[in-house]
Amino acid sequence: MTEEVKKPKVSVLQNATNHYKRQISGAMKSFHVPEWDCEIYYRPVQTLRAEAEVVELTKSGKTVEALVMTIINKARDEEGNPLFTKHDKASFMNEIDPQVVLRVATQINGATPEDMPALEELEKN
Repeated sequence: MTEEVKKPKVSVLQNATNHYKRQISGAMKSFHVPEWDCEIYYRPVQTLRAEAEVVELTKSGKTVEALVMTIINKARDEEGNPLFTKHDKASFMNEIDPQVVLRVATQINGATPEDMPALEELEKN
């Protein structure tokens, strides 16, 4: 009789964390923002904590702030360092062209312009 060799079980949680690690360690996507004279690098995935912050802002009717936080959370330089901090939020909200912010957020979110609300809709919030 041959004994069956049991393989060690990998937990579902371990599989999930391994999947996430692969997602965040892969190559970043990028696009050029001519108005800002820069290339923005990003990963489509971010932590659930960062996503929750954006969701809470959206649920509170603060769609524009949610878009800004998406940029702040995801935008990176070529080495993967954040381009912005949460302290930059006021500048985004008051000193940066809203059309460009909307376009950058759309690109980082992987959405098409048709998926994003119109600027006029956002300005109501």
